[in-house]
Amino acid sequence: MPLIRRRQGLLALASCAALLALTPHGHAQADYPSRPVRLIVPIAAGQATDILARVVAEQLSRSLGQPFVVENKAGAGTTIGTDFVAKAPPDGYTLLMATSAGFAAAPALYAKLPYDPVRDFAPISNVGLVIQTMVASREAPFDNVQEFIAKAKAGSMSYASAGNGSTSHLATEMFLHQAGVEAVHVPFKGAAEAQPQLIGGQVQFMFDALPAVLPQVRAGKLKVIGVGSAQRTPLLPEAPTLAEQGLKGFEAVGWIGLAAPAKTPHAVLDKLNKEVQRALATPEMQERLKALSFTPAADTREHFAAFIASEIGKWGQAAKNARIAPQ
Repeated sequence: MPLIRRRQGLLALASCAALLALTPHGHAQADYPSRPVRLIVPIAAGQATDILARVVAEQLSRSLGQPFVVENKAGAGTTIGTDFVAKAPPDGYTLLMATSAGFAAAPALYAKLPYDPVRDFAPISNVGLVIQTMVASREAPFDNVQEFIAKAKAGSMSYASAGNGSTSHLATEMFLHQAGVEAVHVPFKGAAEAQPQLIGGQVQFMFDALPAVLPQVRAGKLKVIGVGSAQRTPLLPEAPTLAEQGLKGFEAVGWIGLAAPAKTPHAVLDKLNKEVQRALATPEMQERLKALSFTPAADTREHFAAFIASEIGKWGQAAKNARIAPQ
């Protein structure tokens, strides 16, 4: 009889433990989200990351039944907003629109980065790719990579960038290192300031995000030398990749994805990943991103985490090639 009572007691304890696991913490995860979610954008309103964040927020609000509210926390090259999310409660109610600048390039540019992009975050999914594109003034004496290399070896060449340590700067240095040539760097305070100088011929070429250069290309003010994606992009199918022009394996693509603070429950992360993948698979979202010159890039949490780690190594090496010392 005592043995039977003991077994009954153990069963009762097991049942209580199961209920505690589900309530309230487990139940809260199942009902996630039960209140508005903040989506932090570490860049000023109106820029590519902000535009994409609002598209994603609208879709998640619709599918999950709670508002996803976009908040811009710009400054210090995306590190202010990124650090804010790193230190937020890991409950799924503060998310980050993560960028290649804040996750992959920042570790090479800042000696005392206030967060660790691997340790302090739980990747959810990549969302959109932003292809770095090599463009030149219409009068530049080269139309492809091999002609550029020949001209660069024969005389001085200069290039514009959106600033020291910017993605456009690092992408150019990656390109020059692999091409085996040099060029004079002329940094500007952003791509908007650099483009007129490029169009006017004061500098010969630059790398910039495809959405930023596409209007000038279509207006006939700039010519595309090559795109930095691994394959040709349907956004500009006539433009060859730099890899197919002799720079084997070259790839320079910015990215924008969704991340949460580390230790966010896996059930919440999985739910968000599922919804992002579902949204980006719809024709409506495919067309919206294409119209904004983004390449949809939803993937698994595991693949996104591995991708971030590889990007940190790649952009870190680009900074070393450019002799950029962490500040």
